[in-house]
Amino acid sequence: MTDEKTATFLVTSAADGSAVLSDVTDAQVHTLSENPGLAEGDVLEATVAPDPPMNVTYSVVEVAEHKQIPVEESDETPTPQSKEIAEGLDAGDLETVERAGVGEVHVLGVPEDGVDQTVEDVLADEQTVARAARIGIERVEVRSGEDFVSVRYLP
Repeated sequence: MTDEKTATFLVTSAADGSAVLSDVTDAQVHTLSENPGLAEGDVLEATVAPDPPMNVTYSVVEVAEHKQIPVEESDETPTPQSKEIAEGLDAGDLETVERAGVGEVHVLGVPEDGVDQTVEDVLADEQTVARAARIGIERVEVRSGEDFVSVRYLP
């Protein structure tokens, strides 16, 4: 019987000698005993297995895909759909809608003086990349309005 696990992982930490992977579906953390060339923020579709005899650390058995998912601020204005959604939101509210085709759009209601900080927070949050990996997205675009932030998960 094997304890191998195949999943999509986000690399949450990487050093010369090891790396830490977080399963984007169940958030289980796997510390690798060696770093096979990973960098923080990488996304892997891979199989990992525990290292004997203690089964405390893991090794990468196979990598099906290794990529980065860019999360970038856009200079473009929010879409009409995002503006319409934002009209009904109070500060602190979140509305999620599916995009036509593949992806999602999240519209966050924020105070007017909190837009810039919210954009920075979304850009820096590893969970933005984890969500993108979980739903199979290739890039994330952040746009902002006067009192809202739009996060677009795009194919």
